[in-house]
Amino acid sequence: MAELLSLEEAVARLVHDGDTVALEGFTHLIPVAAGQEIIRQRRRGLTLVRMTPDIVYDQLIGAGCARKLIFSWGGNPGVGSLHRFRDAVQHDWPVPLEIEEHSHAGMANRYVAGASGLPFAVLRGYTGTDLPAQTATIKPITCPFTGERLTAVPALNPDVTIVHAQRADRAGNVQMWGITGVQKEAVLAAKRSIVTVEEIVDELEPRVGAVLLPAWVVTAVAEVPGGAKPSYAAGYYERDNSAYQAWDEVGRDREAFTKWLNELTGVTA
Repeated sequence: MAELLSLEEAVARLVHDGDTVALEGFTHLIPVAAGQEIIRQRRRGLTLVRMTPDIVYDQLIGAGCARKLIFSWGGNPGVGSLHRFRDAVQHDWPVPLEIEEHSHAGMANRYVAGASGLPFAVLRGYTGTDLPAQTATIKPITCPFTGERLTAVPALNPDVTIVHAQRADRAGNVQMWGITGVQKEAVLAAKRSIVTVEEIVDELEPRVGAVLLPAWVVTAVAEVPGGAKPSYAAGYYERDNSAYQAWDEVGRDREAFTKWLNELTGVTA
């Protein structure tokens, strides 16, 4: 059953050096505050997983938290590249970064397999691409019933999945709505989970199209108002486009990034 914890305590208890950690959210409800708390607590050797890593992953990589990234697309949406990501891959700064690249469909199916307790997923994907030649976790498979040539990808079972949502009640049941991606599947696939929320309420009001994560599938809930900024949370605040544009200036320069990192972590020159 879910415990109500502070974000600091949830990360301290549940995210360990060397863990495989997924921070999921698609354009919206991105758990930025949680990612930055991982940086503050100086976690190292993480395998980071996400379908669409954006600036919070750039920050985690630049801070030296990651040894590997499993992903299907990476960039500063609407702006350009992730410069800390590029620097780690091209120049091993601050540490070398291994990458494992998939398609969106491949990543989504990997989470579904993990959530279903299956060892792998099968899909009609990757045909005509060179990803199978570059990624060892993409394998051809033949359907035993039709003989059709398909593709298999292994299940994803993160040690910890972290997502952001709009609300939770005091029992730890979580409610999210708006654009949702694979948050539900990523939580169900994980050994442990942290959900940050805009607010904790006495009762969750029904909403059309909302996703409910019952307390028994969540390890910890932390109330973190604004925890998705600069992404947005439907019904609470809009996307801060200027913050994404400003990150391009910070992220492309090691000195500027180091200054930002020192401010985040409270390090004084």
